[in-house]
Amino acid sequence: MRERFSSTETESFSRIRAKGAPRRGRRSERFDDNEPEVVFRFDDHGAYAVAGDGYADLDGEHEHHDDSYDSSDSYDSYDSYDDNPDGGPARGDRWSTWDQSTPTEKGPEPRPAWVVTELAAVDTELGLVKTGKEADVFLLERGVPGTDRRTLMAAKRYRDSQHRMFHRDSGYLEGRRHKESRIDRAMAKRTAFGKEAIAAQWAGAEFAALCRLWSAGVAVPYPVQITGTEILMEFVGDESGTAAPRLAQLRAEEVDVDDLWEQLGRSLSLLAGDGYAHGDLSAYNILVHEGRLVIIDVPQIVDVVANPRGRAFLERDVRNVGAWFVSRGLPEHRVGELVGALEFDARLG
Repeated sequence: MRERFSSTETESFSRIRAKGAPRRGRRSERFDDNEPEVVFRFDDHGAYAVAGDGYADLDGEHEHHDDSYDSSDSYDSYDSYDDNPDGGPARGDRWSTWDQSTPTEKGPEPRPAWVVTELAAVDTELGLVKTGKEADVFLLERGVPGTDRRTLMAAKRYRDSQHRMFHRDSGYLEGRRHKESRIDRAMAKRTAFGKEAIAAQWAGAEFAALCRLWSAGVAVPYPVQITGTEILMEFVGDESGTAAPRLAQLRAEEVDVDDLWEQLGRSLSLLAGDGYAHGDLSAYNILVHEGRLVIIDVPQIVDVVANPRGRAFLERDVRNVGAWFVSRGLPEHRVGELVGALEFDARLG
């Protein structure tokens, strides 16, 4: 019997896997036979490429193609993998990927008690939570079979180069550079490898931002780990798998508008004090769970000093989300006051 969960994005969803995806074992990527494997790793400086035998040409003459995921694939259900002899778990999609991440690819310490780090844990995909232009978010359960150790996580997966739309790259990537100039050129030319590098940079930037913001006290989901271009993070919702609603979905009578505005101001102040702006903030990437405001989708976080458009991004963030609050009774002058306060916090003069 399939497990079913309610969702704010769809009426319900069930445990699924991508058609044609491997049913068990470790998550893997497929490459052309004549190409060396290229893996993106992450450190404090962001994403970088590692190739077993070196990469022949990052500028496009020898491009990297990955067809392991197709967003147009259909999905089918399953309950176990007992019929597969490749060493995967008897139940679930894969073994926990915890040991596949390096220390810099894991969330900041001290970790919340709900984070499951046991190597005997199994990951089970429970359904699609949200689709986007660059990435999709899935609901994932990580648990230790035979125990009550289990947790729900959001798995954000950036799409492959054939199905990704980088409509925001040029403005947000100002002030960012890769330490390898060849990778910079590949990204600028939008070669297949360049797009993979951009995906890795977006994922790495989001994970690094979540770690930094969480540690600073900003209301963001706790980042559990990153492997390749998949980020596992805190699932904001209830234990049944129901995701928290977006701010845009709520009516004024359902929330304390003043309290949420104060929560938002505190988080944005911490962000600005660290020299950053969200860069794409609106009522659609803020969740509200049991009165708690949580900011999501931060891959485009903007350094307001290094980016020449930093001040404009900061102001736009506040005015975009401020429009929702004003329409629900917040005095309009408080939006302008918050803009001024954040510019002061960011030392923009």
